[in-house]
Amino acid sequence: MKKIILLTIFLLIGFYVNSQNITARLVDNKDKTPIPYATIKTGKYSGVISNEEGYFSLNLEDIQNKTVTISCMGYQNKELNTDAIKALKFIIPLEAAINQLNEVYVSNRRPNVDSIITRVNAKLDKNYNINLHKYDVFYRSTDYADFKSLDFDIEKASHVSSKNMAKANKSMDSLSNHIISSNIIHFSDFKGTLMSLDGDSSKLVVNKATKLFDHKNDFSIDAVQEKAQALTLKYIDTMKTYKVKTGLFKVTDSLSIRNQDFKEKMKNEYDVSFLNNTTGSLLRNAMFTSNSFLRNVLNSKLYDYTYIDAAFNNGNLTYIIGYKPRKSKAKYTGTLYISDEDYAVTKVDYKYYGSRYGKKVNLKLVLGVKFIENVSEGMCIYEKNSEDTYQPKYIKRTKGVYFYVNRGLKFIENSPQKNKIGMDFNIEGNTRNKEELLFTDSSDITLETFAAIKQEKMVPFTLLNTFEKSTWQNEETLEPLQEMKHFGSSD
Repeated sequence: MKKIILLTIFLLIGFYVNSQNITARLVDNKDKTPIPYATIKTGKYSGVISNEEGYFSLNLEDIQNKTVTISCMGYQNKELNTDAIKALKFIIPLEAAINQLNEVYVSNRRPNVDSIITRVNAKLDKNYNINLHKYDVFYRSTDYADFKSLDFDIEKASHVSSKNMAKANKSMDSLSNHIISSNIIHFSDFKGTLMSLDGDSSKLVVNKATKLFDHKNDFSIDAVQEKAQALTLKYIDTMKTYKVKTGLFKVTDSLSIRNQDFKEKMKNEYDVSFLNNTTGSLLRNAMFTSNSFLRNVLNSKLYDYTYIDAAFNNGNLTYIIGYKPRKSKAKYTGTLYISDEDYAVTKVDYKYYGSRYGKKVNLKLVLGVKFIENVSEGMCIYEKNSEDTYQPKYIKRTKGVYFYVNRGLKFIENSPQKNKIGMDFNIEGNTRNKEELLFTDSSDITLETFAAIKQEKMVPFTLLNTFEKSTWQNEETLEPLQEMKHFGSSD
Protein backbone atom coordinates (compact mmCIF):
# COMPACT_ATOMS: atom_id res chain seq x y z
CA MET A 1 0.00 0.00 0.00
CA LYS A 2 2.87 2.39 0.85
CA LYS A 3 4.47 1.71 -2.54
CA ILE A 4 1.23 2.57 -4.34
CA ILE A 5 0.89 5.85 -2.39
CA LEU A 6 4.49 6.84 -3.17
CA LEU A 7 4.03 6.05 -6.88
CA THR A 8 0.85 8.14 -6.98
CA ILE A 9 2.63 11.10 -5.38
CA PHE A 10 5.40 10.93 -7.97
CA LEU A 11 2.91 10.85 -10.83
CA LEU A 12 0.90 13.75 -9.44
CA ILE A 13 3.83 16.10 -9.06
CA GLY A 14 5.27 14.88 -12.35
CA PHE A 15 8.92 14.28 -11.49
CA TYR A 16 11.52 12.02 -9.97
CA VAL A 17 15.20 12.44 -9.26
CA ASN A 18 17.54 9.50 -9.10
CA SER A 19 21.25 10.14 -8.57
CA GLN A 20 22.29 11.47 -11.99
CA ASN A 21 18.84 11.61 -13.58
CA ILE A 22 16.27 14.42 -13.50
CA THR A 23 12.73 14.38 -14.89
CA ALA A 24 10.55 17.48 -15.26
CA ARG A 25 7.43 18.66 -17.07
CA LEU A 26 6.77 21.69 -19.28
CA VAL A 27 3.43 23.47 -18.95
CA ASP A 28 1.77 26.57 -20.36
CA ASN A 29 2.15 29.49 -17.95
CA LYS A 30 -1.57 30.39 -18.11
CA ASP A 31 -3.65 27.25 -18.40
CA LYS A 32 -1.04 24.77 -17.07
CA THR A 33 -1.58 22.37 -20.01
CA PRO A 34 1.45 20.24 -20.94
CA ILE A 35 3.75 21.44 -23.73
CA PRO A 36 4.84 18.61 -26.02
CA TYR A 37 7.77 18.49 -28.45
CA ALA A 38 9.77 21.34 -26.95
CA THR A 39 13.54 21.23 -27.40
CA ILE A 40 15.60 21.04 -24.22
CA LYS A 41 19.23 21.82 -25.07
CA THR A 42 21.94 20.55 -22.75
CA GLY A 43 24.66 21.96 -25.01
CA LYS A 44 24.93 23.88 -28.28
CA TYR A 45 24.12 20.81 -30.36
CA SER A 46 22.86 18.29 -27.80
CA GLY A 47 19.64 17.71 -25.89
CA VAL A 48 16.25 16.00 -25.90
CA ILE A 49 12.57 16.62 -26.71
CA SER A 50 9.62 16.75 -24.32
CA ASN A 51 7.18 13.89 -24.97
CA GLU A 52 3.47 14.10 -25.81
CA GLU A 53 2.70 14.66 -22.12
CA GLY A 54 5.29 17.41 -21.69
CA TYR A 55 7.81 15.29 -19.75
CA PHE A 56 11.54 15.04 -20.39
CA SER A 57 14.48 13.44 -18.61
CA LEU A 58 18.12 14.51 -18.48
CA ASN A 59 21.34 13.02 -17.24
CA LEU A 60 22.93 15.69 -15.04
CA GLU A 61 26.39 14.76 -16.34
CA ASP A 62 25.30 15.65 -19.90
CA ILE A 63 24.29 19.22 -19.01
CA GLN A 64 27.05 21.64 -19.94
CA ASN A 65 27.55 24.39 -17.33
CA LYS A 66 24.54 22.89 -15.47
CA THR A 67 22.26 25.04 -17.64
CA VAL A 68 19.57 24.05 -20.14
CA THR A 69 17.81 26.14 -22.78
CA ILE A 70 14.18 25.35 -23.57
CA SER A 71 12.56 26.44 -26.84
CA CYS A 72 9.19 25.71 -28.39
CA MET A 73 7.10 27.15 -31.21
CA GLY A 74 5.01 30.06 -29.93
CA TYR A 75 6.79 30.32 -26.56
CA GLN A 76 9.60 32.46 -25.25
CA ASN A 77 12.94 30.71 -24.79
CA LYS A 78 13.78 29.84 -21.22
CA GLU A 79 17.25 29.29 -19.79
CA LEU A 80 17.66 27.85 -16.31
CA ASN A 81 20.02 25.72 -14.30
CA THR A 82 19.29 22.49 -12.48
CA ASP A 83 18.88 24.26 -9.14
CA ALA A 84 16.15 26.45 -10.67
CA ILE A 85 14.39 23.36 -12.02
CA LYS A 86 14.38 21.86 -8.53
CA ALA A 87 13.13 25.16 -7.07
CA LEU A 88 10.19 25.03 -9.51
CA LYS A 89 9.40 21.55 -8.16
CA PHE A 90 10.16 20.14 -11.62
CA ILE A 91 7.11 21.83 -13.21
CA ILE A 92 8.48 24.41 -15.67
CA PRO A 93 6.06 27.05 -17.04
CA LEU A 94 6.69 28.66 -20.44
CA GLU A 95 5.30 32.04 -21.48
CA ALA A 96 3.74 32.72 -24.89
CA ALA A 97 5.79 34.85 -27.29
CA ILE A 98 2.79 36.99 -28.37
CA ASN A 99 4.16 40.29 -27.04
CA GLN A 100 7.51 39.65 -28.67
CA LEU A 101 5.79 38.94 -31.97
CA ASN A 102 3.82 42.21 -31.82
CA GLU A 103 7.02 44.16 -31.25
CA VAL A 104 8.96 42.66 -34.16
CA TYR A 105 6.36 41.69 -36.75
CA VAL A 106 4.21 44.72 -37.46
CA SER A 107 2.52 44.72 -40.86
CA ASN A 108 -0.95 44.99 -42.30
CA ARG A 109 0.13 43.08 -45.37
CA ARG A 110 0.37 39.32 -45.29
CA PRO A 111 3.46 37.75 -46.86
CA ASN A 112 2.95 36.16 -50.26
CA VAL A 113 2.62 32.45 -49.56
CA ASP A 114 3.62 31.31 -53.06
CA SER A 115 6.78 33.41 -52.84
CA ILE A 116 7.66 31.80 -49.50
CA ILE A 117 7.25 28.26 -50.90
CA THR A 118 9.36 29.18 -53.95
CA ARG A 119 12.16 30.38 -51.68
CA VAL A 120 11.92 27.25 -49.56
CA ASN A 121 12.40 25.06 -52.64
CA ALA A 122 15.29 27.20 -53.88
CA LYS A 123 17.17 26.74 -50.59
CA LEU A 124 16.47 23.06 -49.88
CA ASP A 125 19.91 21.86 -51.01
CA LYS A 126 21.61 24.57 -48.96
CA ASN A 127 19.54 24.07 -45.82
CA TYR A 128 19.54 20.25 -45.72
CA ASN A 129 22.43 17.89 -46.38
CA ILE A 130 22.07 14.15 -45.92
CA ASN A 131 25.32 13.11 -47.63
CA LEU A 132 28.07 11.51 -45.52
CA HIS A 133 26.59 12.26 -42.13
CA LYS A 134 26.61 10.34 -38.86
CA TYR A 135 23.65 10.62 -36.48
CA ASP A 136 23.37 9.39 -32.91
CA VAL A 137 19.75 8.29 -32.56
CA PHE A 138 17.23 6.82 -30.15
CA TYR A 139 14.32 4.95 -31.73
CA ARG A 140 11.03 3.82 -30.22
CA SER A 141 8.27 1.84 -31.93
CA THR A 142 4.87 1.40 -30.28
CA ASP A 143 2.44 -1.15 -31.71
CA TYR A 144 -1.29 -1.17 -30.95
CA ALA A 145 -4.03 -3.61 -31.95
CA ASP A 146 -7.78 -3.14 -31.59
CA PHE A 147 -9.94 -6.14 -32.50
CA LYS A 148 -13.54 -5.21 -33.34
CA SER A 149 -14.70 -8.79 -33.85
CA LEU A 150 -13.26 -12.28 -33.56
CA ASP A 151 -15.42 -15.29 -34.34
CA PHE A 152 -14.54 -18.99 -34.41
CA ASP A 153 -16.71 -21.63 -36.04
CA ILE A 154 -15.77 -25.27 -35.44
CA GLU A 155 -17.41 -27.85 -37.68
CA LYS A 156 -19.04 -30.87 -36.07
CA ALA A 157 -17.13 -34.12 -36.50
CA SER A 158 -18.34 -37.66 -35.83
CA HIS A 159 -15.03 -38.70 -34.24
CA VAL A 160 -15.21 -35.88 -31.63
CA SER A 161 -17.58 -36.25 -28.69
CA SER A 162 -20.27 -33.63 -28.21
CA LYS A 163 -18.84 -33.01 -24.72
CA ASN A 164 -15.41 -32.17 -26.10
CA MET A 165 -16.97 -30.09 -28.86
CA ALA A 166 -18.85 -28.02 -26.26
CA LYS A 167 -15.63 -27.54 -24.27
CA ALA A 168 -13.79 -26.45 -27.42
CA ASN A 169 -16.44 -23.89 -28.34
CA LYS A 170 -16.48 -22.53 -24.79
CA SER A 171 -12.71 -22.16 -24.84
CA MET A 172 -12.90 -20.41 -28.21
CA ASP A 173 -15.47 -17.96 -26.86
CA SER A 174 -13.23 -17.23 -23.87
CA LEU A 175 -10.26 -16.67 -26.18
CA SER A 176 -12.29 -14.28 -28.35
CA ASN A 177 -13.54 -12.26 -25.38
CA HIS A 178 -10.06 -12.08 -23.88
CA ILE A 179 -8.48 -10.83 -27.11
CA ILE A 180 -11.17 -8.22 -27.82
CA SER A 181 -11.06 -6.83 -24.26
CA SER A 182 -7.25 -6.79 -24.02
CA ASN A 183 -5.20 -3.61 -24.22
CA ILE A 184 -2.78 -4.87 -26.85
CA ILE A 185 0.37 -2.77 -26.95
CA HIS A 186 4.10 -3.51 -27.37
CA PHE A 187 7.22 -1.32 -27.34
CA SER A 188 10.58 -1.66 -29.09
CA ASP A 189 13.51 0.66 -28.30
CA PHE A 190 17.07 0.93 -29.50
CA LYS A 191 19.95 3.38 -29.39
CA GLY A 192 22.68 3.53 -31.99
CA THR A 193 24.41 5.36 -34.81
CA LEU A 194 22.83 5.90 -38.22
CA MET A 195 25.28 6.71 -41.02
CA SER A 196 24.00 8.19 -44.26
CA LEU A 197 25.94 7.94 -47.51
CA ASP A 198 23.36 9.83 -49.55
CA GLY A 199 19.61 9.92 -50.15
CA ASP A 200 19.54 6.20 -50.98
CA SER A 201 22.02 4.38 -48.76
CA SER A 202 22.62 4.16 -45.01
CA LYS A 203 24.14 1.87 -42.38
CA LEU A 204 23.12 1.30 -38.78
CA VAL A 205 25.10 0.28 -35.71
CA VAL A 206 22.90 -0.67 -32.74
CA ASN A 207 24.47 -0.19 -29.31
CA LYS A 208 21.58 -1.21 -27.06
CA ALA A 209 18.10 -2.57 -27.66
CA THR A 210 15.05 -3.59 -25.62
CA LYS A 211 11.59 -4.98 -26.23
CA LEU A 212 8.70 -4.49 -23.82
CA PHE A 213 6.41 -7.33 -24.73
CA ASP A 214 3.83 -9.58 -23.10
CA HIS A 215 3.70 -12.99 -24.78
CA LYS A 216 0.29 -13.58 -23.20
CA ASN A 217 -1.02 -10.65 -25.26
CA ASP A 218 0.63 -11.57 -28.56
CA PHE A 219 -2.41 -11.35 -30.80
CA SER A 220 -1.03 -11.01 -34.29
CA ILE A 221 -3.10 -12.89 -36.87
CA ASP A 222 -0.58 -15.74 -36.91
CA ALA A 223 -0.51 -15.84 -33.09
CA VAL A 224 -4.31 -15.99 -32.94
CA GLN A 225 -4.27 -18.87 -35.41
CA GLU A 226 -1.70 -20.73 -33.32
CA LYS A 227 -3.77 -20.27 -30.14
CA ALA A 228 -6.90 -21.50 -31.95
CA GLN A 229 -5.00 -24.49 -33.32
CA ALA A 230 -3.73 -25.40 -29.85
CA LEU A 231 -7.25 -25.22 -28.37
CA THR A 232 -8.69 -27.36 -31.16
CA LEU A 233 -5.98 -29.99 -30.83
CA LYS A 234 -6.55 -30.09 -27.09
CA TYR A 235 -10.10 -31.37 -27.53
CA ILE A 236 -9.66 -33.72 -30.50
CA ASP A 237 -7.24 -36.43 -29.37
CA THR A 238 -4.03 -35.45 -27.60
CA MET A 239 -2.44 -38.84 -28.37
CA LYS A 240 -2.51 -38.30 -32.14
CA THR A 241 -0.88 -35.90 -34.55
CA TYR A 242 -2.51 -33.91 -37.32
CA LYS A 243 -1.69 -32.11 -40.51
CA VAL A 244 -3.17 -28.65 -40.92
CA LYS A 245 -4.38 -27.19 -44.19
CA THR A 246 -5.01 -23.44 -44.28
CA GLY A 247 -7.18 -21.97 -47.01
CA LEU A 248 -5.51 -22.34 -50.40
CA PHE A 249 -2.12 -23.18 -48.94
CA LYS A 250 -0.39 -26.56 -48.84
CA VAL A 251 -0.56 -28.97 -45.92
CA THR A 252 1.88 -28.02 -43.17
CA ASP A 253 4.07 -30.20 -41.00
CA SER A 254 2.43 -32.39 -38.39
CA LEU A 255 1.11 -30.73 -35.25
CA SER A 256 0.13 -32.11 -31.90
CA ILE A 257 -0.77 -30.78 -28.50
CA ARG A 258 2.49 -32.17 -27.19
CA ASN A 259 4.86 -30.29 -29.49
CA GLN A 260 2.75 -27.13 -29.17
CA ASP A 261 3.68 -27.03 -25.50
CA PHE A 262 7.38 -27.16 -26.29
CA LYS A 263 7.66 -24.81 -29.23
CA GLU A 264 11.05 -23.21 -29.63
CA LYS A 265 11.02 -19.79 -28.02
CA MET A 266 11.43 -16.72 -30.16
CA LYS A 267 15.03 -15.58 -30.43
CA ASN A 268 15.58 -12.26 -28.73
CA GLU A 269 17.13 -10.56 -31.75
CA TYR A 270 16.31 -7.68 -34.06
CA ASP A 271 17.02 -7.77 -37.78
CA VAL A 272 19.42 -4.82 -38.20
CA SER A 273 18.68 -4.52 -41.92
CA PHE A 274 15.00 -3.99 -41.08
CA LEU A 275 15.84 -1.38 -38.44
CA ASN A 276 18.16 0.38 -40.89
CA ASN A 277 15.47 0.47 -43.58
CA THR A 278 12.96 1.87 -41.09
CA THR A 279 15.15 4.60 -39.59
CA GLY A 280 16.74 5.36 -42.96
CA SER A 281 13.35 5.95 -44.57
CA LEU A 282 12.34 8.26 -41.70
CA LEU A 283 15.52 10.28 -42.22
CA ARG A 284 15.25 10.44 -46.02
CA ASN A 285 11.65 11.64 -45.92
CA ALA A 286 12.50 14.28 -43.33
CA MET A 287 15.47 15.56 -45.36
CA PHE A 288 13.33 16.29 -48.44
CA THR A 289 15.17 13.83 -50.66
CA SER A 290 13.91 13.34 -54.20
CA ASN A 291 10.60 11.44 -54.40
CA SER A 292 10.02 11.70 -50.65
CA PHE A 293 6.46 12.61 -49.75
CA LEU A 294 7.66 15.72 -47.90
CA ARG A 295 9.36 16.89 -51.07
CA ASN A 296 6.03 16.44 -52.82
CA VAL A 297 4.34 18.56 -50.15
CA LEU A 298 6.44 21.49 -51.44
CA ASN A 299 5.27 20.91 -55.02
CA SER A 300 2.86 23.75 -55.88
CA LYS A 301 1.46 21.68 -58.74
CA LEU A 302 0.19 19.14 -56.21
CA TYR A 303 -0.69 21.32 -53.21
CA ASP A 304 -2.39 24.61 -52.37
CA TYR A 305 -0.98 26.79 -49.59
CA THR A 306 -2.59 29.22 -47.16
CA TYR A 307 -0.86 31.74 -44.94
CA ILE A 308 -2.11 31.17 -41.37
CA ASP A 309 0.00 33.24 -39.00
CA ALA A 310 3.50 34.05 -37.76
CA ALA A 311 5.16 33.07 -34.50
CA PHE A 312 8.54 32.93 -32.83
CA ASN A 313 10.57 29.75 -32.61
CA ASN A 314 13.87 29.86 -30.75
CA GLY A 315 13.95 33.64 -31.23
CA ASN A 316 13.40 33.51 -34.98
CA LEU A 317 10.32 34.76 -36.83
CA THR A 318 8.48 31.80 -38.34
CA TYR A 319 5.74 31.73 -40.98
CA ILE A 320 2.93 29.24 -40.36
CA ILE A 321 1.51 27.93 -43.63
CA GLY A 322 -1.25 25.37 -44.14
CA TYR A 323 -1.36 23.05 -47.13
CA LYS A 324 -3.91 20.73 -48.71
CA PRO A 325 -4.16 18.73 -51.95
CA ARG A 326 -4.63 20.48 -55.28
CA LYS A 327 -4.54 17.26 -57.33
CA SER A 328 -6.20 13.93 -56.58
CA LYS A 329 -2.87 12.10 -56.29
CA ALA A 330 -1.84 14.41 -53.44
CA LYS A 331 -2.97 12.82 -50.17
CA TYR A 332 -1.86 14.96 -47.25
CA THR A 333 -2.83 18.07 -45.35
CA GLY A 334 -0.96 19.82 -42.57
CA THR A 335 1.18 22.76 -41.54
CA LEU A 336 4.61 24.04 -42.53
CA TYR A 337 6.66 26.23 -40.17
CA ILE A 338 9.19 28.26 -42.19
CA SER A 339 12.01 30.44 -40.86
CA ASP A 340 11.99 34.05 -42.10
CA GLU A 341 15.79 34.11 -41.73
CA ASP A 342 16.78 31.41 -44.24
CA TYR A 343 13.47 29.96 -45.50
CA ALA A 344 14.13 26.58 -43.96
CA VAL A 345 11.27 24.36 -42.84
CA THR A 346 11.81 24.10 -39.08
CA LYS A 347 8.75 21.96 -38.41
CA VAL A 348 6.16 20.15 -40.48
CA ASP A 349 3.12 18.06 -39.55
CA TYR A 350 0.92 15.99 -41.84
CA LYS A 351 -1.99 13.58 -42.03
CA TYR A 352 -4.29 12.10 -44.68
CA TYR A 353 -6.63 14.68 -46.15
CA GLY A 354 -10.34 13.96 -45.70
CA SER A 355 -11.20 10.38 -46.61
CA ARG A 356 -7.99 9.72 -48.57
CA TYR A 357 -5.93 6.69 -47.70
CA GLY A 358 -2.90 4.66 -48.77
CA LYS A 359 -2.74 1.13 -50.10
CA LYS A 360 -5.94 -0.85 -50.31
CA VAL A 361 -6.37 -4.56 -50.99
CA ASN A 362 -9.82 -6.11 -51.17
CA LEU A 363 -9.77 -9.85 -51.79
CA LYS A 364 -12.57 -10.46 -49.33
CA LEU A 365 -14.62 -12.63 -51.69
CA VAL A 366 -11.66 -14.52 -53.20
CA LEU A 367 -9.21 -15.06 -50.34
CA GLY A 368 -11.12 -13.64 -47.38
CA VAL A 369 -8.63 -10.79 -46.94
CA LYS A 370 -9.06 -7.01 -46.91
CA PHE A 371 -6.89 -4.21 -45.63
CA ILE A 372 -6.77 -0.42 -45.97
CA GLU A 373 -3.99 1.92 -44.88
CA ASN A 374 -6.33 4.43 -43.26
CA VAL A 375 -3.92 6.35 -41.01
CA SER A 376 -0.71 8.14 -42.00
CA GLU A 377 0.32 11.11 -39.90
CA GLY A 378 3.30 12.57 -38.16
CA MET A 379 5.68 15.46 -37.68
CA CYS A 380 9.32 16.47 -38.09
CA ILE A 381 11.13 19.06 -35.95
CA TYR A 382 14.46 20.45 -37.16
CA GLU A 383 17.42 22.31 -35.65
CA LYS A 384 20.70 23.70 -36.92
CA ASN A 385 23.81 21.59 -36.48
CA SER A 386 27.50 22.47 -36.26
CA GLU A 387 27.71 22.68 -40.08
CA ASP A 388 25.05 25.44 -40.08
CA THR A 389 22.60 23.22 -41.95
CA TYR A 390 19.37 21.73 -40.64
CA GLN A 391 18.90 18.20 -39.39
CA PRO A 392 15.91 16.49 -37.80
CA LYS A 393 15.78 16.70 -34.03
CA TYR A 394 12.68 14.56 -33.70
CA ILE A 395 10.57 12.55 -36.14
CA LYS A 396 7.24 10.90 -35.42
CA ARG A 397 5.36 8.74 -37.89
CA THR A 398 2.11 6.87 -37.21
CA LYS A 399 0.56 4.39 -39.63
CA GLY A 400 -2.71 2.55 -39.18
CA VAL A 401 -4.37 -0.30 -41.05
CA TYR A 402 -7.91 -1.64 -41.06
CA PHE A 403 -7.88 -5.42 -41.62
CA TYR A 404 -10.34 -8.22 -42.22
CA VAL A 405 -9.30 -11.88 -42.40
CA ASN A 406 -11.55 -14.88 -42.87
CA ARG A 407 -9.35 -17.95 -42.72
CA GLY A 408 -10.27 -21.61 -42.82
CA LEU A 409 -8.32 -24.41 -41.12
CA LYS A 410 -8.68 -28.14 -41.67
CA PHE A 411 -7.12 -30.66 -39.27
CA ILE A 412 -6.36 -34.01 -40.94
CA GLU A 413 -5.59 -36.89 -38.62
CA ASN A 414 -2.38 -38.85 -39.30
CA SER A 415 -4.13 -42.23 -39.35
CA PRO A 416 -5.61 -44.63 -41.91
CA GLN A 417 -9.04 -43.10 -41.18
CA LYS A 418 -7.74 -39.53 -41.89
CA ASN A 419 -10.48 -38.06 -39.74
CA LYS A 420 -11.01 -34.36 -40.42
CA ILE A 421 -12.31 -31.39 -38.51
CA GLY A 422 -12.68 -27.88 -39.92
CA MET A 423 -12.60 -24.49 -38.31
CA ASP A 424 -13.18 -20.99 -39.69
CA PHE A 425 -12.13 -17.86 -37.90
CA ASN A 426 -13.06 -14.32 -38.78
CA ILE A 427 -10.99 -11.37 -37.52
CA GLU A 428 -11.69 -7.68 -38.03
CA GLY A 429 -10.01 -4.68 -36.47
CA ASN A 430 -7.33 -2.01 -36.67
CA THR A 431 -3.61 -1.96 -36.03
CA ARG A 432 -1.49 1.12 -35.46
CA ASN A 433 2.26 1.60 -35.37
CA LYS A 434 3.90 4.75 -33.98
CA GLU A 435 7.58 5.33 -34.66
CA GLU A 436 9.67 8.01 -32.95
CA LEU A 437 13.25 8.94 -33.78
CA LEU A 438 15.25 11.31 -31.57
CA PHE A 439 18.54 12.73 -32.89
CA THR A 440 21.00 13.49 -30.08
CA ASP A 441 24.10 14.40 -32.13
CA SER A 442 25.41 14.56 -35.70
CA SER A 443 28.69 15.08 -37.54
CA ASP A 444 30.29 14.71 -40.96
CA ILE A 445 31.99 11.47 -41.95
CA THR A 446 34.27 10.53 -44.83
CA LEU A 447 33.52 8.06 -47.60
CA GLU A 448 36.26 5.83 -46.20
CA THR A 449 34.63 5.84 -42.77
CA PHE A 450 31.26 4.89 -44.24
CA ALA A 451 32.79 2.07 -46.30
CA ALA A 452 34.61 0.69 -43.27
CA ILE A 453 31.45 0.38 -41.17
CA LYS A 454 30.19 -3.19 -40.92
CA GLN A 455 26.48 -3.54 -40.31
CA GLU A 456 25.63 -6.64 -38.30
CA LYS A 457 22.86 -8.95 -39.50
CA MET A 458 21.21 -9.40 -36.12
CA VAL A 459 21.47 -7.66 -32.77
CA PRO A 460 20.29 -9.05 -29.41
CA PHE A 461 17.69 -7.19 -27.37
CA THR A 462 16.71 -7.36 -23.72
CA LEU A 463 13.18 -8.73 -23.41
CA LEU A 464 11.09 -7.12 -20.66
CA ASN A 465 7.57 -8.04 -19.56
CA THR A 466 7.18 -5.02 -17.29
CA PHE A 467 8.43 -1.45 -17.45
CA GLU A 468 11.70 -0.78 -15.65
CA LYS A 469 12.73 2.89 -15.52
CA SER A 470 16.35 1.93 -14.79
CA THR A 471 16.71 0.27 -18.23
CA TRP A 472 17.36 3.53 -20.10
CA GLN A 473 18.09 5.78 -17.14
CA ASN A 474 20.98 8.27 -17.45
CA GLU A 475 20.87 8.12 -21.26
CA GLU A 476 19.53 10.65 -23.78
CA THR A 477 16.22 9.10 -24.77
CA LEU A 478 12.55 9.95 -25.12
CA GLU A 479 10.77 10.06 -21.79
CA PRO A 480 8.20 7.22 -21.77
CA LEU A 481 4.48 8.01 -21.82
CA GLN A 482 2.27 6.85 -18.95
CA GLU A 483 1.00 3.94 -21.06
CA MET A 484 4.55 2.62 -21.22
CA LYS A 485 5.34 3.28 -17.55
CA HIS A 486 2.26 1.28 -16.55
CA PHE A 487 3.04 -1.66 -18.86
CA GLY A 488 2.98 -4.91 -16.93
CA SER A 489 1.65 -3.20 -13.80
CA SER A 490 -0.98 -5.09 -11.83
CA ASP A 491 -2.57 -1.83 -10.58
